[in-house]
Amino acid sequence: MNALVAIDWHVIWLRIFHPNGVFARALWATVWVAVFAQAVGVLLGLLAALARMSRFAPLRWASAVYAWIFRGTPVLVQIFYVYFAFNWPTLHLGFWTITDAAIAGTVALSINEGAYMREIIRAGIDAVDKGQMEAAKSVGMTYGQAMRRIILPQAARVIVPPLGNEFNNMMKTTSLLFTIGLYETFADAEQNYSRFFIADYFLAAAFWYLVLTTVWTIVQIRIERRLAVSERGDELSIWERLQTAWNPVTAWARGGGR
Repeated sequence: MNALVAIDWHVIWLRIFHPNGVFARALWATVWVAVFAQAVGVLLGLLAALARMSRFAPLRWASAVYAWIFRGTPVLVQIFYVYFAFNWPTLHLGFWTITDAAIAGTVALSINEGAYMREIIRAGIDAVDKGQMEAAKSVGMTYGQAMRRIILPQAARVIVPPLGNEFNNMMKTTSLLFTIGLYETFADAEQNYSRFFIADYFLAAAFWYLVLTTVWTIVQIRIERRLAVSERGDELSIWERLQTAWNPVTAWARGGGR
C-alpha cells in the first residue's frame, strides 16, 4: 500500500497524456535509431549469411569471425568502442540534427544485430528445400536470381518471426545509447530523475517502451498471418469465418451452400 502512495501519479499522467516536445523528440530518437539499426543489421546479416554459404573459404572464415566477435562480446562494450575509437560527425539536415552519438550508436547496434541476423537468415535459407535452387538453375536462372526470386521469398516465412522479435529487442536496446550521450526515451527519464529525484519518470518511460513494443507486436502478427495465408492459400481469419457463418449469401458464394 505504501508503494502505491509513493507513486507520483501527476508525473505519470503528464508524461503519458501530455508529453512535451522534448520528450517527443526523445521518443522519436528511440524509434528512428531502432528502425535504421535493424534495417542495416538485416542487410549485414544477409551478406554474412551468404558469405557463410560461399565456396570461397576466406569469406566463410570472415563471416564466422564476425559472428564470433559480435555475438560473444557485450553490446555496451561495442557501443563504447565504436563511439570513442572513431570521430563521428554531426549532421544538420534542415529541421533535423543527427548527433555524433546517434550515428555511432546506430552503427554499433547495426553491426551487433547483423551478427545475430546472420544465423536467423542462414536458418531460413537452409529451411528451403535444396531442390528449389537446382530447379531454378535448370530453367536458366543464375545463383543471384534464384536467391532473389525463389529462395529468399520462401525463407521469409522462417525469417520473419525471429526478425520481428529482434526488432522488438532493438527498440529496448536503444536505451543503452544514453551512456554515450544520445537523448532518447531512457535518457529523458534519467535526466528528469537527476533534476527532481522522482523515480516515476522511469515508470512513464517503461509505459512508452511498452506502447512501442505492443504496436510492433500487432504489426508483426499481421505480417506473419499474411505470410501464412500466402503459404496455405486463401485462408480466413476467425472473424471472417464468423461473418461467413452468419451470412448465408457469403457462405454460398464461397461454396458453403453446396
